[in-house]
Amino acid sequence: MAVALVRAQFDAQIGQYMLMPASYNPAAVGDGDLMRVYASHRMDFTGIQDAPMTTYFSFSSPFVIGKSHHGVGVRFMNDRFGLFTNQSLYLGYAYKFRIGKGRLAIGVDAGFLNLSFASDSVDTGAGNDEYHDEHDPAIPNAAGGASEKGVSGMGFDMNIGVYYTTSKWWAGVSYAHVMQPTLEWGSENTEISVNGTMYIAGGYNWQLKNKDWMLLPSMMVQTDFRSWDVNLTMLAQLKKRYRFGLGYRLAGSVNVLLGMDIVNGLQIGYTYELPANALLKESYGSHEVYLAYGFNVLKPKNTNKCKSVRYL
Repeated sequence: MAVALVRAQFDAQIGQYMLMPASYNPAAVGDGDLMRVYASHRMDFTGIQDAPMTTYFSFSSPFVIGKSHHGVGVRFMNDRFGLFTNQSLYLGYAYKFRIGKGRLAIGVDAGFLNLSFASDSVDTGAGNDEYHDEHDPAIPNAAGGASEKGVSGMGFDMNIGVYYTTSKWWAGVSYAHVMQPTLEWGSENTEISVNGTMYIAGGYNWQLKNKDWMLLPSMMVQTDFRSWDVNLTMLAQLKKRYRFGLGYRLAGSVNVLLGMDIVNGLQIGYTYELPANALLKESYGSHEVYLAYGFNVLKPKNTNKCKSVRYL
């Protein structure tokens, strides 16, 4: 019997994390006054075979019951890396109340994640010898013998968070994979253990003397308490419509971020991430595109353009 236990930082990277807080903090679900649809697609380390590729989609909305404010949402992610594919679906809820000059939200989302492994695509070499064995028992499989098809495991998962916003700054703390689910593959008792991950993020809206310009510094710390990563970003915003800036990841990359509001409520963004380590010799960098659309649901419709939840 073969038994394997794998532990790793599980979640995909997000370049424009400051614009998609609900992707890692459930307390940000329904933030602001807009019903929002988000979609993003990321291709990591282009030029490297089987490099990670992530697709993300979410829908969220604020709502009011009496004098209390709430938010609900659903999010889906398909993250492929090598022969692994991680798919997750979560339903989220946040309760929001006024504290000081801002609004504090407490949120939770729950759902399922499914991790699959394409064991039928494992390259076992040209033939059987002491180094290559197509019947290697270490390769997870559903039948317990030769790997003839892929395997998958599903588990229940939950994420929690708190999120505070004012007109000048925002900050949040969240903890993903509270349940730390263990996914079992096939008859060989292969297990994948998903570690909990903490996110600490925040940003500031710095209005310059020239009212057309605003600086938007932000930071996100991500850790599973075995490894750490820090994102530092500085965006400049022109006329509350155009955004561009630079970022740096402690793990070893430099980011270029672009974004704009096209028409009322429609927003696009692009991130190019260039490795600042040995990967630069093998990869052309990472690309991420982002699209969002907002609908006004809590306030009377007006002629103003719908801006990002960060800058309303």
